Amino acid sequence: MKNLFYLLTLSLFVFSCSSDDDNNIITDDDGGSGDPQVVQKFGTITANERWTADNIYVLNGKVVVDEGVTLTIDAGTLIKGAQGQGSLASALVVDQGGKVEANGTSAAPIIMTSILDNIQPGELDSPNLTINDSGLWGGLIILGRAPISVSGDVLEAQIEGIPATDPFGQYGGTNPNDNSGIYRYISLRHGGITIGQDNEINGITMGGVGNQTIMENLEVVANQDDAFEWFGGTVNGTNLIAWGHGDDGLDADQSWSGTVDNAVVIQTAASDSALELDGPEGSAATEASFTMKNITLIGNPGTGQRITDCRDGLIANLENVLVYNFSSDSRIRISGADSRTELVNDRLVFTNWQVVLANGVTIDDLLVGDLEPGDALKFTDNATSIPNVGAATVGADTSVFAWTYSALKSAY
Repeated sequence: MKNLFYLLTLSLFVFSCSSDDDNNIITDDDGGSGDPQVVQKFGTITANERWTADNIYVLNGKVVVDEGVTLTIDAGTLIKGAQGQGSLASALVVDQGGKVEANGTSAAPIIMTSILDNIQPGELDSPNLTINDSGLWGGLIILGRAPISVSGDVLEAQIEGIPATDPFGQYGGTNPNDNSGIYRYISLRHGGITIGQDNEINGITMGGVGNQTIMENLEVVANQDDAFEWFGGTVNGTNLIAWGHGDDGLDADQSWSGTVDNAVVIQTAASDSALELDGPEGSAATEASFTMKNITLIGNPGTGQRITDCRDGLIANLENVLVYNFSSDSRIRISGADSRTELVNDRLVFTNWQVVLANGVTIDDLLVGDLEPGDALKFTDNATSIPNVGAATVGADTSVFAWTYSALKSAY
């Protein structure tokens, strides 16, 4: 009877609204006052379409951009994720072979937030939600066909954040030049809802995304899980900023082999590691490495968060990194004998780090974990202590983030 009541209610709702297609319901709750229309989106998008800045788009559950389909999102468009727990969590999913062309601008960014956010088109600040409001919807999940390294050396896997029961969610393949679209000037806020034990949706999830995909000028704020996470793939990212994440700021897994250039991670009391960096999970792609350069990591004093966690045989270049505002027990950890081997063999490389140290801490104290005598020199020979942020000559160019919510709220 409950299911019958639900179906009857949904049918009445659909017939009471104007509908353009099977996954598009337009409602007008303004009484003709001229306020923007609310476009309810659900299910799979099977034909090219455009989302415009004069509407509010509501994601009801997972809205999936199908293979061979391009979703164009105009600058200034406002997208809100509906409430929903577990497998019913809302998210925008770009399936393998699908594309989103989201060309926001610094003056008119694309904002993705919760249905509980009272923000309106053209506004940058929420009138009711704060940095403490997280896990209110899902996030943005992009799935491609670039190589990954997972257990069993299979070519494809099911992405974190999408239940295995869903008919989509596969990522990975053999095409490093895969193209999932364009993502510019997007501010994603208040997401990261939990769908199961140790399984949350990241702010922006990139699974097997290829290097022809453009990821530039992106912000993730108040996400309950990681802000940005790469699961394999070859995609690059430029001008990324994370603030108030409940887990890690930048998280790389499964032999991702791209480059992040110019990024800021701003920790709050809820955060875990600023950087959580993993190597391969399978034997495939064990020679793949990535680069993170021109990075600023801003801690939260008194919380004991890790500055960086290097795990699972990580191969990476970490260059021109500024670290400050961390507590006296915050460290850079080398986890496991395989990660130590990569450090000793100069395949896990720290280059030109500058650190504003907490009271009582020296550069020699920072690198910890599965180390042997002399290993710490791999870090200490390439890191210096500076008295304050004003003395820094490395780190991110923060001027490029003037458009962000983080800048509006003086988070850095």
